Amino acid sequence: MADGAGGAPAGVRVDLTGRVALVTGASRGIGRAIAVKLAASGASVAGVARSLEGLQATLEAIRAAGGIAEGYAANVAVAADVQRVVDEVEAKFQRIDVLVNNAGVTRDGLMLRMEDHAWQEVIDTNLKGTFLFSRAVGVAMMRARYGRIINISSVAGLVGNPGQANYAASKAGVIGFSKTVARELASRGITVNVVAPGFVTTDMTDALPDKIKTEVKERIPVRRFGTPEDIAELVCYLASPSAGYLTGQVIAVDGGLTA
Repeated sequence: MADGAGGAPAGVRVDLTGRVALVTGASRGIGRAIAVKLAASGASVAGVARSLEGLQATLEAIRAAGGIAEGYAANVAVAADVQRVVDEVEAKFQRIDVLVNNAGVTRDGLMLRMEDHAWQEVIDTNLKGTFLFSRAVGVAMMRARYGRIINISSVAGLVGNPGQANYAASKAGVIGFSKTVARELASRGITVNVVAPGFVTTDMTDALPDKIKTEVKERIPVRRFGTPEDIAELVCYLASPSAGYLTGQVIAVDGGLTA
């Protein structure tokens, strides 16, 4: 099996040569893995994060492997920022074929103690950001009569998680939003699907105490956390022309946790 960007196994063989993919939250973790995987499959990648500095490692990994990548700084919850980025990406690449709405934040706390700003920031970033980018990119996809929108939710949006009422609500909202938009855009050759990761090895899960990690793994049938690459493999397939008859679906990548 051939190596992909960064020397990682190529995994699913998808040809995205000539396609342009915009990935939000591309600076680290799942977003970085998705951006690198899409580039390894031939796509030109527009990575979005709050700062260009945070994107450098992603851009360097893609370019070092021979891929094409540009970085864009934006707050995904601000409509003017979103439209500016989409306009700049279209001006640079003349098209946007794939949108991956991955940007997200957590501000955990029990619901009865949760402050308004902790609720609003999570909803604005995770849900409103998905809406704003989907709306802006959807215009270009409608013109082209082709597009792939992949929204990153979470198993928390399917089953809830104590201490994450804001996060679970935002991710459940992403699911309802995606199912509706899938119906609205299907006739124009645009698919909209949701990937719902379970426990994945990222900065957030690395911070968990070892005891909690062990307890969580015991609840997962495959007895391990997922990797960002596990998520990227599925996203890459959903981004491909081969996935044209798959839309409005929610796919949990969780090692069987919600099976």
